[in-house]
Amino acid sequence: MGFALPLLLLVLWEITTRTGLLPAHALPPPGAIVRTTYDLAASGELLEHVTSTLARVGTGFAFGAGVATLLALITGRSAVLRRLIDPTLQGLRSVPSLAWVPLFLLWLGIGETSKVALIAVGVFFPVYLNLLSGVLAIDPRWIEVGRVFRYEGWDLARHVLIPAALPAYLTGLRSGLGLGFMFVVAAELMGASRGLGYLMVDGQTTSRPELIIAALLLFAVIGKLSDHALERAGARFQRFRA
Repeated sequence: MGFALPLLLLVLWEITTRTGLLPAHALPPPGAIVRTTYDLAASGELLEHVTSTLARVGTGFAFGAGVATLLALITGRSAVLRRLIDPTLQGLRSVPSLAWVPLFLLWLGIGETSKVALIAVGVFFPVYLNLLSGVLAIDPRWIEVGRVFRYEGWDLARHVLIPAALPAYLTGLRSGLGLGFMFVVAAELMGASRGLGYLMVDGQTTSRPELIIAALLLFAVIGKLSDHALERAGARFQRFRA
């Protein structure tokens, strides 16, 4: 049933463009989008752009989620550190994503490092907030049972905290991945020469709306497939946890 709405929108799109309700220079017909995508794929450019975007999102996601996981576990188990660290993180969470761009360009230059850092910032906050709320909601008796088995530090986190907070953690990871794809567009505005975000800018510069829409649809498809893969992996861990 999930395909019903996209197919309906595709039919309405085709009708509005063929009947002239919307001008083709504003909304190209689906056939033009397919041809543009095919030409990019046939020339090998599409694979390069998709690979670049996925590499940036994957690296930024790994860094952002990793740091968020560590800080959420630390602040979740220590009230003192939570009072010390959490207010600052909550304040930084309110900073708009594009506000980090000039600072990262100044600190890290125009290369890949600044792009990955921007994506990592976007991923960090949903993972941190969801895992922290999951850790704080854990029944204290579970932690006491873990200590009976002499679990401390990383062992306690691996065997008790993360499994107990897994539903909230997975929600945070999926939200972080979604924001990673949103932030990669801003990151690829920072002087990128490859990537789906670069394709969108190229389409705007050369007045090719079909290229912009093709990049948008590719973002939607790749983002959905990535989220589905993470959801399936989470479901397997949930069954293992049960």
